Amino acid sequence: MTATNKLDLSSYYRLNYNEDVPHIIKYMGSKRNLMGFVVEGISEVYKGGVVCDLFAGSSVLAGALRDQVPILSNDIQEYSAVLAKTYLGDYKWSDNTTLIEDVVSKASEIVKQFKQSYPYLYFDYDRPFTLDEFIKLEEEQRQLVNEDFSKFPYHLFTKNYSGRYWSYDQCVWIDSIRAVADDYKGTPYYYAIISSLMFAMSYNSQSTGHYAQYRDATSVASMNDILIYRRKEILPFFIRKMEEFKQKFGRNQLKHVIVSMDYRDCLDILPSGATVYADPPYCFVHYSRFYHAIETLVKYDYPEVKYKGRYRTDRHQSPFCIRTQVAGAFEAMFSKIKQKEANLVLSYSNTGMIDLEKLLKLSQKILGSAYQIDVRLLDYQHSTMGRREDKSRDVKECLVIAKTQ
Repeated sequence: MTATNKLDLSSYYRLNYNEDVPHIIKYMGSKRNLMGFVVEGISEVYKGGVVCDLFAGSSVLAGALRDQVPILSNDIQEYSAVLAKTYLGDYKWSDNTTLIEDVVSKASEIVKQFKQSYPYLYFDYDRPFTLDEFIKLEEEQRQLVNEDFSKFPYHLFTKNYSGRYWSYDQCVWIDSIRAVADDYKGTPYYYAIISSLMFAMSYNSQSTGHYAQYRDATSVASMNDILIYRRKEILPFFIRKMEEFKQKFGRNQLKHVIVSMDYRDCLDILPSGATVYADPPYCFVHYSRFYHAIETLVKYDYPEVKYKGRYRTDRHQSPFCIRTQVAGAFEAMFSKIKQKEANLVLSYSNTGMIDLEKLLKLSQKILGSAYQIDVRLLDYQHSTMGRREDKSRDVKECLVIAKTQ
């Protein structure tokens, strides 16, 4: 691949990468380890004004640029908006000195009442197991999908996910903390509570880092590995992340905007002359399959769920993940960016759904002579989030940097 004209770097606005961004969830394709590379690219085209994170995902860019520039953070998935609002929130911790203690106290009381109402539901993981005994214990919890928990308005995870990604006890805590979060709606602390719960869920889940499918115990070795996660507790992880937020996030009065839109609709509301960072999906798997559980945590809408993975039936399907649609999706993106006279930094990979050479030619065709286009390549090891045959892959991470003339 050959680049076009080199950019004049003599007068760009230098953005600083905040390396101390709190980690919240395990995320496939996260740019956390590449954020210095990405922010450098954004700096080269940034002329002031809004930076739009068009496919925000884990929203780590919002954390990296939190107090430097106004950000328009977008993702079709609503959990991304919660993460962005957590990173970009304006916190007055001095007015809420006992927030964490209050949340824990309220959640603990709900857990207590829930367990008192269902005293016959007790699943003990703190004992030796044979494989058959363990499988039976897991299956007993999965049958809770048939249990009537309607006396408690927050029981979604207990009913649908017990014995799957989490144990019954872990699910009761998830539901209880989620119930308390709603007491803080309309404040930045609501998002901090939900994000801290996402963190706890991620590190208590017995799946491989996402929620495409939970693991079954098929051997003593796999049982023992699952037991490591079954014996963890939601609350300590939740508290740890809330305390980190309290330490690292303070006042932030920049005018950030966070939306959950299709990328084309987001570009329609983009201010002219803005800078867009685009990190669309690279591969054929849809993020709505990998992160449906935290999408459900945010919506908490008791959706219809199906199949072993307990997927939502309304999952979003991205055109960037469909080989017959990906070129058209990029064409639409480039066209709207040109209409807005926006600068662009596009992340992609040599393992993506469209060939890098074809992608570059498409950008040149659509953006035309109004743009200088440069390409940066970086060797990178991409995590496959638990695939046995290749837990990581050597890839070339590409930045297509397009700057208006």
